[in-house]
Amino acid sequence: MGLGSNLGNPRENLLTALQYLESRGKVKALSSFYETDPLGYEDQPPFCNAVCAYRTGDSPRRLLEFLKWIEKRMGRRPTFRNGPRVVDLDILLWEGCTLSGEGLEIPHPRMHERAFVLVPFREIAPRAMHPLEKKTIQELAASVDSRGVRLIPRELSFSLAKDVQQESPETPFALSRVGIKGVRRHIRLNSPGCSLFDASMDLFVHLPSHRSGVHMSRFAEDLEELAQEIASERVPNLETLGERLALRIAQTQQSALSEVCLRVNYPLRKKTPISAKDVEELYSFLGYAASDGVEVRTVVGVEVDGFTACPCARNMNEEYARHLLEKEGYSPKEAARIAGILPLASHNQRGRGTLLVGTREKIGAEQLVHLVEMSMSSEVYGLLKRPDEFFVVHKGHQRPRFVEDVVREMGRNLLEIYPELGEEDFVLFRQENFESIHKHNAFAERSALVGDLRRELASGISSGCSPSLESWLLDFPGFFRKAMP
Repeated sequence: MGLGSNLGNPRENLLTALQYLESRGKVKALSSFYETDPLGYEDQPPFCNAVCAYRTGDSPRRLLEFLKWIEKRMGRRPTFRNGPRVVDLDILLWEGCTLSGEGLEIPHPRMHERAFVLVPFREIAPRAMHPLEKKTIQELAASVDSRGVRLIPRELSFSLAKDVQQESPETPFALSRVGIKGVRRHIRLNSPGCSLFDASMDLFVHLPSHRSGVHMSRFAEDLEELAQEIASERVPNLETLGERLALRIAQTQQSALSEVCLRVNYPLRKKTPISAKDVEELYSFLGYAASDGVEVRTVVGVEVDGFTACPCARNMNEEYARHLLEKEGYSPKEAARIAGILPLASHNQRGRGTLLVGTREKIGAEQLVHLVEMSMSSEVYGLLKRPDEFFVVHKGHQRPRFVEDVVREMGRNLLEIYPELGEEDFVLFRQENFESIHKHNAFAERSALVGDLRRELASGISSGCSPSLESWLLDFPGFFRKAMP
């Protein structure tokens, strides 16, 4: 399909026409824009021309009606032959089709003579065959005079006097994070069963005191370029994607430090505990990366929902049961034995556990999901038949745990299940309970180096101040000396 315009803002007109085209079909390829000298009537502005490949379910005549509607909708009015126009849309070739009559000819009757058609056409489909001329577009383009067809550069038509972001700000102090949040992309991971995932990303750099700002568009540009690089391959894991992004952003933004935060919704197949129903559960996989332009540090982990039963409420109900039994004549020993046998109520709440690990050891995110679930009172499922519901509720109330207990269980389980973790590896355990009878949430967290946590677990003596996620990620040699001139 050929597109042309020479009134108003021609490039903007072509882009608007393409947007209209997308509402009823799919633009599969688009040439560059070319400025072309007018033909037939020369006392008018030069044209902007392009050619696109378009996929449609419409017939040729229905498509022609749609093109005429677009031209009218954009303000084209009847004029003389070869006169100026807001937009001109022409069907050039139709795969496997020739047509003549009633105001529509395919192929377009003059396309093989027009350089402003053949030059952009050659750019996207040089081997396309003209069904009547029996020549390729490449051959036809070589046979016409194309001196009046000039490629329009994509940059601004005027030069910017200065780069505002590189100037000194009025208030010269550094900013620890500047960037973009909530970028959504589909990414491919080398994961069994499922490879395409919906990811949310936050991308930041450190901004020194002598720079006014960063180039926000470059974050998205880096992301798009990297996405194209890895389009033909599956990224091995989330940390690899984070490493590539963090390193690229630090280099392209010329920053002493970059940070990347990734969140991926990840489906896991599970079976319900009693009915053995096959269900798909969604979990959040998390990735953090930071780079000084040379080295990269990464932390990966999971965010998992489960539930906890309150030990305090359960203990109070047990004490009350023993009191009632003793009032009915049971001895204290008998009352304690009966209260220990009967299931007892407690208030419970859905909880969200987070486990993050900074290590070079290969630990699967799926394994971390199970580790977090086993640290709560019970896991939860999207589908629960009545036997499953009884199992989950009974299991949870047999293992009542505070938020503090869950965090400590995560720590102990991780250290004992993965003894290969290094002394300088980083871990973070977090639990938030969405309380059912309180108007607040309960929260607990611990971050530490693995070596410090091992020694504390063995001795019961705290190692003192622990590194935060941010301080461990940003612990590059000489960073603060470079970043804070």
